[in-house]
Amino acid sequence: MKAALLLGFCIAAIGMSATVFGQTNYKGSDIKTTLAGTSNIHDWVMISQKGTCNAVVVLQDGAITNISSLQFSMPAESLKSEHTQMDKNTYKALNTSKNPNISFTATSSTVKPNGKGYLINTKGKLTISGVTKDVDLVAHGVVNADKSIHFTGSYKFKMTEFKVTPPSIMLGTIKVGDPLEVKYDFVVKTP
Repeated sequence: MKAALLLGFCIAAIGMSATVFGQTNYKGSDIKTTLAGTSNIHDWVMISQKGTCNAVVVLQDGAITNISSLQFSMPAESLKSEHTQMDKNTYKALNTSKNPNISFTATSSTVKPNGKGYLINTKGKLTISGVTKDVDLVAHGVVNADKSIHFTGSYKFKMTEFKVTPPSIMLGTIKVGDPLEVKYDFVVKTP
């Protein structure tokens, strides 16, 4: 009986602290990730509209003051281009059979008002093809009328930073460039 009362008190205390500090749990509902790169023939794009995002956002009077937690994960094979062979070569380069997901976990963030939204700088760990690197991501966030939050941003990196060999196609005739840009566009809502 005492254990049940103690557990109930702890759950109530956690709920009250979340209310006092304005922490709200959010989940991704509309996620779009675009990967853009180059080759010796033309530029290319792969798009994913899958993934999960969970965030704990600190709100004060309806304004974002902090993002205390953020996790994102996307199936690597959800990235699709206009060419099936390119997709297969990309999955092979990413070794998706052993590393099926691309993920990001925030370790800290700062939020500053910026026009009608917020400039969010987030430090965290980005994992691609089983290799994890510390990265700094920048996003623009806007709180919508329905209290959902829309985030957009981009990040440039090289495949070789994550030990991914840029794929080549047609016996090396088409060579993919090392630099990439990932663009993220997602909405999070309260569950």
